[in-house]
Amino acid sequence: MREFTYEAQPMRVVLRPGGSVTAVPDEAGRLGLRRLLVVCGPRGAETARAVADALGDACAGLHAEARMHVPAEVADRAVEAVRAVGADGCVAVGGGSAIGLGKVIALRTGLPLLAVPSTYSGSEMTPVWGLTEHGTKRTGRDPSVLPRSVVYDPELTLSLPVGLSVTSGVNAVAHAAEALYAPDASPLVSLMAEEGARAMTGALPALAADPHDLDARGRALYGAWLCGAALGATTMGLHHKLCHVLGGTFGLPHAETHTVVLPYALAYNAPAAPEAMAALGRALDTDDVPEALRELAGRLGAPRSLAELGLKETDVAVAAGAVSGQAYPNPREVTEAGVLGVLRAAYAGDRPSARH
Repeated sequence: MREFTYEAQPMRVVLRPGGSVTAVPDEAGRLGLRRLLVVCGPRGAETARAVADALGDACAGLHAEARMHVPAEVADRAVEAVRAVGADGCVAVGGGSAIGLGKVIALRTGLPLLAVPSTYSGSEMTPVWGLTEHGTKRTGRDPSVLPRSVVYDPELTLSLPVGLSVTSGVNAVAHAAEALYAPDASPLVSLMAEEGARAMTGALPALAADPHDLDARGRALYGAWLCGAALGATTMGLHHKLCHVLGGTFGLPHAETHTVVLPYALAYNAPAAPEAMAALGRALDTDDVPEALRELAGRLGAPRSLAELGLKETDVAVAAGAVSGQAYPNPREVTEAGVLGVLRAAYAGDRPSARH
């Protein structure tokens, strides 16, 4: 029998159509919060304004400066804004950028965080924070950054473009995949990860066919919740380290990078993680998980190569050196040659293979 340790994350989850305006004030009141700063990115300002309006007098202001990978200067300004309005809590509305900024605010100020995700990134379910400074993205784990409440509102995702819905959804599947072969996985985490991957990959074709399908949007949020929770309970491996370097150092877009890299990272790890691959195979109903994910993403219009995302061929070796120079758990030994093979294949968009 396999030994394991599992610690449940202390957070409350509400999944409700229209919940971004009906549930958020209730959750704030339940926590006794009376002066909340709402944070978002520039593109999500309209949605965040609706949340701010719903909070009424409990809203102390709206800060719409979140940016991808949480640059240090953006975090500094947000913390200043929190202190300037005397906020007693923060509501992050939007995708990974907004929630990432909310987490850094929580880390630096100790204030409680509420999250209202508008994508499927799953960041709201993890104690992982990230900050980019001098071209390098640092990440850490701290229970203080976990949102006290998470409100999933399928209606909030109806306007999420199909392309971003697909890449955000595959990003969530990446969380489940790495959780399945993490050294600190447990039976409950593995159940969540497999079900999360099944729910997400089943929902994506439906919402791509009809972006206004509220049921498909709800199933995708359900999948994102499970995938994110699985990641939050485990340790990240090669795939996430690759994406952190590609995003933090080279400025590649987060969800799209996860979507391109995942099939190649899985193909590399497959020989050393047969149980994880079997679970993913069941979830996707396939015996070739890397190719099935690559085909699914491509069929739904997602990019298939790092070259499409703007990475220069000369950057491939630099990124490989940066990734292989870090210590982290992974089922298969990480070597510079191995990482270089993965990145070269992902750069070209080749069919994924364990030989890369």
